[in-house]
Amino acid sequence: MLDIKFIRENKDLIDAGAKKKHINFDVNKLLEVDDARRSLLTSIENKKAEQNKVGESITRPTADQAEKDRLIGEMRDLKELIKIEEDRFGEIMKEWQQLMVAVPNIPDMSVPEGVDDNDNVEIRTWGEIPKFDFTPKGHIDLMLENDMADFERGTKVAGFRGYFLKNAGARLEFAVWQAAMDFFTKRGFDPMIVPSLVRRETLLGTGYIPQGEDDLYKTQDTDYLAGTGEVATMSYYSDEVIDLKELPKRMLAFSPCFRREAGSHGKQTKGVYRVHEFFKLEQVILCEASHEMSVTFHEELTKNAEEFLQALGIPHHVVINCGGDIGLGQVKKYDIEAWMPSENKYGETHSSSYFHDFQTRRLNIRYRDAEGKLRFAHSLNNTAIATPRVLISIIENNQQADGSIVVPEILRPYMSGVSVIEKGDAKKL
Repeated sequence: MLDIKFIRENKDLIDAGAKKKHINFDVNKLLEVDDARRSLLTSIENKKAEQNKVGESITRPTADQAEKDRLIGEMRDLKELIKIEEDRFGEIMKEWQQLMVAVPNIPDMSVPEGVDDNDNVEIRTWGEIPKFDFTPKGHIDLMLENDMADFERGTKVAGFRGYFLKNAGARLEFAVWQAAMDFFTKRGFDPMIVPSLVRRETLLGTGYIPQGEDDLYKTQDTDYLAGTGEVATMSYYSDEVIDLKELPKRMLAFSPCFRREAGSHGKQTKGVYRVHEFFKLEQVILCEASHEMSVTFHEELTKNAEEFLQALGIPHHVVINCGGDIGLGQVKKYDIEAWMPSENKYGETHSSSYFHDFQTRRLNIRYRDAEGKLRFAHSLNNTAIATPRVLISIIENNQQADGSIVVPEILRPYMSGVSVIEKGDAKKL
């Protein structure tokens, strides 16, 4: 959410930002509603002040009964008018709030023009694309042959996009989590296990609803299952004032994640690329309200994720997302995409974003600056690692001609020292 004063003073900038993000938003409509809100609020306050004056006049010792009766009638009329205006104010506030949460954040000037992910711009690559002297297999075949997963029973139990990981598949996923936990905590991140079941306010605060509500699972109690650990982690400090000395806050959040994948029918329906239930470790940072700091930490988060992929030995590239491929609240976003041999292309595994005070204003996360002034913090987040999706690149890039899979060195200590997953040996891990 942006400050209404900022919106009023930068109407053209808001309009240009919405157009760059390809978001349909009428800033003039918001300002019209805000004018009505302000006018009505002033009228209510003036009538209440007048009501107080009338009340004081009624209690004056010099007022005779006729004067008191007249003033009581005036008081009654004011009360009715205030009630009418307060009811109208409530209606206007609902409309104003709906428009305010729909205001898109302004993208950075470095964000390229574009409509969707086809217009994202590659900025760097890492690693050599593997060249096999045999026909490489996809992760589904490799996992089934090595008894690492069961997709048929996954569908039977959990429905469409359901899956079981087992034996070396389960151990490999646990190994990724443990390696990531060690890797990122050594870089100053505080580990947290955060809730996936969250209240509506937490999703509003982080900007995932109302726009993204169709992709969320909702409980019978009107709570939600979050699609990323960022949601609960950001809300951890909601309605709090953080000591300046404690900034920046670096948090590493682990959680199950749930997405309906609304609108993705027919897209990568098999295997573990696009599933309804998965797990993430998420980097989250709260820092001072400084654009320069946000930019610095954005690059830091992205570098952390890249270097973990490099430790896994996975070829990848980084793209800067175009205006049409960044969300409502993001100022700038990078995607990291890992190489998938079976697809002969990169597939998105990480996203890295900063928001300025878009989320913290909604969540009321503040700090006192060096002068003692209360300010909204800036927020950033970046995928540390998401599973089981990253297993695709680990398995496919490390496959051998006989169908066995070389375990990346960084993961071996977490897999009892096993260096190769071979057929028939999965249960020995």
